[in-house]
Amino acid sequence: MEAVAAAGDGITPKAIARRLGCPLPTVYRALGTLVEQGYLVRLHEVRGYGLGYRVAELQHSLAEQVRPPAAVRTVLHEVHLELGAAAYLVARRDADVVVAHVDDCPEHPLAPGLRAGEPTAPHATAAGKAVLSGLRGPRLTELLGRVGLPALAPHTVADRRGLDRELRRVRAEGVAVEVEEYAAGVAGLAVPVLGPDGEVVAGLGVSVSRADFAARRWELERGVRRAGSRVAALPVG
Repeated sequence: MEAVAAAGDGITPKAIARRLGCPLPTVYRALGTLVEQGYLVRLHEVRGYGLGYRVAELQHSLAEQVRPPAAVRTVLHEVHLELGAAAYLVARRDADVVVAHVDDCPEHPLAPGLRAGEPTAPHATAAGKAVLSGLRGPRLTELLGRVGLPALAPHTVADRRGLDRELRRVRAEGVAVEVEEYAAGVAGLAVPVLGPDGEVVAGLGVSVSRADFAARRWELERGVRRAGSRVAALPVG
């Protein structure tokens, strides 16, 4: 499935076999099963294969599983309207930090690549750093060992020592900030959302342009802090 997704519609069994280094009969057997189950489709016009519609169903199911309750989504929508900024919530899912919900619009879009139901690079987003601030020692090392610290933008903190300094600041100030760490021209801030036991269960943030952030930094922070306090009183998921 990954080979078909990477190649796009029309990849042939022989091309799949070459990409994967698998015997052609093995590829044919796998293709037959995946087509039967709806995960791939055979495209007769181009004499190849493409992703099936069950893949979209799986993505939709995953997004629903991580989606927060309606009361939390309402808070995010109000943040979006009141601050004129894309609002989003991320949460831990095992060893990943996943975008749980997004509330944006064409006028106030979330940073490209941040989509509900998909993992994000937590070291490079404000809400991701808010979640990481609740982890220490082996738990933090395990998560970072899985996702890595790739340099995604001009100012990504891509080394562990620098990230540890940043997370200490987040713990001390209660807010995470990122300016062109996830994408060029994009900035944002977020707060950790605490559960009933005092542990960080999510990160609530906003994403804006770098220029908008510079002009409204303190307004955005006050609004996000208020929203974080409201969500902390609700069940996040």
